[in-house]
Amino acid sequence: MRRHGNFPHWIRVAAGLRADEAVVARVESGDALPRHDGFAGVIVTGSGAMVTERRDWSERSAEWLREAVHEGVPVFGICYGHQLLAHALGGEVGDHPDGREMGTVGLELHPQASDDPLFAGLPPRFPAQATHLQTVLRAPEGATVLAKSVHDACHAFRWGDRAWGVQFHPEFSAAHMRGYVHARRDALAGEGRDWRAVAATVTATPQSRRVLRRFVRHARGARGR
Repeated sequence: MRRHGNFPHWIRVAAGLRADEAVVARVESGDALPRHDGFAGVIVTGSGAMVTERRDWSERSAEWLREAVHEGVPVFGICYGHQLLAHALGGEVGDHPDGREMGTVGLELHPQASDDPLFAGLPPRFPAQATHLQTVLRAPEGATVLAKSVHDACHAFRWGDRAWGVQFHPEFSAAHMRGYVHARRDALAGEGRDWRAVAATVTATPQSRRVLRRFVRHARGARGR
């Protein structure tokens, strides 16, 4: 996995952004949170931390996100970022009662996704990459839940018209996903799952990547209004 880079690099490439079009703030490593103004949008990456740990950097980031959303800044949270956004807006995050979801999973869109700027026109069912133990147990008040999997009832939500959270990883290629499965092989075995079988079902997920690229276009257009 180290050969492939890290979350910010994967997301930037998957989103179709040049290196000079993105500013990375590694808040967990001590970077300061930037001002909200001057950015077309914000993408919040995954993390090895848990939202329920309420770490100082995470809670500061949640407050920053809450302010950004209320100021109308377009926001897109991925995995941990999805959960952190839900927490920031008053939702509930916790351990999934059925444990880990990992590998290429099938998403099912709710009818309300048909007119969503990021999900409209996508197939009603499509594959996406996922790896998580915690989940959004309750979406924020006023949020629209857009997608689910067999395992997770809230795989995507929209709050207002400029903030989205997705539990899946639109930036993951099949190689990224197989790398994660291999890295978690002992944990999967401890849960009674065959990691080789999970890896064998990993496939490409072009539709989920379209969601990320649509956010970039939407953010640029929204900030221009």
